[in-house]
Amino acid sequence: MYRVLITGAIHKTGVERLSEEPDLEVNFQPDLPIAEILKIIAPYHCIITRSETPIQKELIDCAPELKVIARAGVGIANIDVDYATRKGILVMNTPGKNTNSAAELAMGLLLAVVRKITSAHQTMQQKGWDRHRYAGVELMGKTIGIIGLGNVGHRMARFCRGFEMRVLAYDPYIPDEVFERHNVEKSDWDTLIRESDIISVHVPKNEETTGMINVDAITEMKQGVILINAARGGIVDEAALLAALKSGQVAGAGIDTWDTEPPPDNPFSDIPQVVMTPHIGASTPEAQIRIAEAIAVQVPRALRGGIVDCPVNMPQIRVLEGDLMTSYTVLAEKLGAFAFQLMNITLTHLEILYRGYIAKHDCTLLRLAFLKGYLKDMLDYVSYVNAEQRAQSIGLHINSLDDPGFTDYESAVEYVFSDKDHNFRIGGVVFKGPHPRISLVDDFEYEIEPEGTFLAIRSKDRLGVVGAIASTLDRNNILINSFEFSHHQQRKRSMFLIRVVKDVSDEVIEELESQEHIIFARKIRI
Repeated sequence: MYRVLITGAIHKTGVERLSEEPDLEVNFQPDLPIAEILKIIAPYHCIITRSETPIQKELIDCAPELKVIARAGVGIANIDVDYATRKGILVMNTPGKNTNSAAELAMGLLLAVVRKITSAHQTMQQKGWDRHRYAGVELMGKTIGIIGLGNVGHRMARFCRGFEMRVLAYDPYIPDEVFERHNVEKSDWDTLIRESDIISVHVPKNEETTGMINVDAITEMKQGVILINAARGGIVDEAALLAALKSGQVAGAGIDTWDTEPPPDNPFSDIPQVVMTPHIGASTPEAQIRIAEAIAVQVPRALRGGIVDCPVNMPQIRVLEGDLMTSYTVLAEKLGAFAFQLMNITLTHLEILYRGYIAKHDCTLLRLAFLKGYLKDMLDYVSYVNAEQRAQSIGLHINSLDDPGFTDYESAVEYVFSDKDHNFRIGGVVFKGPHPRISLVDDFEYEIEPEGTFLAIRSKDRLGVVGAIASTLDRNNILINSFEFSHHQQRKRSMFLIRVVKDVSDEVIEELESQEHIIFARKIRI
């Protein structure tokens, strides 16, 4: 049973769906103070939060069972992602679910600023009437510079094109094709800053973006520019913006996100050309339902060891169509577990070969799955999140190679351990069905279903070996489910992989190894 603590006020749809999962025990405690969370977090396997709960080192250290941190939203500034990664904890979020709501709010802020809607409204509330004082400007023909052409940015661009604006966008991390698809002009930073009448920010908050709209940037902007920040507080330097508003360098601003939320002493409240909202970009029922539904689907998947759509601290995996990648992932982890149990030495280098059809695709997951299987009985908690890091901690050097021209099978994977004196190879294939099979163990060829308890026995090529093995198992009442044999001509050795019905004791292993011509025997569970 997985225990899930929800400290963010997610929509009831998500809570209900999570509560219906048979292997989840859900505790819904929205806006629970951090002091109370620290008291109860220890037995929980997952915490679901919004921005209100700081999930830092202290909380993580109080939660030895924690496997998943789920952010019901996009921003992860309240989560110590690096420390969670070191602990093998998956951090996931739900980008794209509030895209339209956030973009609509940004557009609403822009319209409110350029047409002075809030000030005019306040005057009307006070029975005033001044048509000339609240004259605004049109958006048609103006140039807007969009910083960040991600989910919200490209939606904002679409809205602005509807107003017949010229749309510039700056985003050095996306290909030209994305700019072309969204019909915006790709711009460098300096051009966007100098030529835009309006600048709207749509980037995540990180080391690179914090304070990116600062005194220097504002100084280079057009006199009378308008700034919109519905992304994250701290991306726009609030002190620099305040000074620019007072000087007239910035004619108006729309602000939804703040350095400190709520702002303890808000100096913008006295400036009429500023339109402010209290971080409500995602505050629509439509967005909250989409976020909650995504959480309800992804969290159970993560807890059960599956791959989620939006992991924050592991590679984004581009999954192949159908069951192929899923089957290869399961197979890779079992190959890793098999290798660890069979090898009796620790080798320092691992070469991974992706062969045939799958070599044309992203096979990162197959690498992580193998390492997870190989390391899980060697080290403390190993997951997809920290498998690479844990491998580095034991000095394992890893190299991956693609072999799309391989034709023995449609696809195959092979993992080769080596050092200057030894090497060990293990590989597998997935036949249509899907039917995963172990195809190679230390240069011995097989087609074995990777499931159950095996006896791996290596012997010299001598008569009587098979009889000795069978007699030993019979004496110990061990039933054989399948008996696979492979011969290596050059090494003059044979290897038996025997699937047995029940567990095999250490005494039986010792008895097998005492037989003449048997080199070693291992028990392997996968």
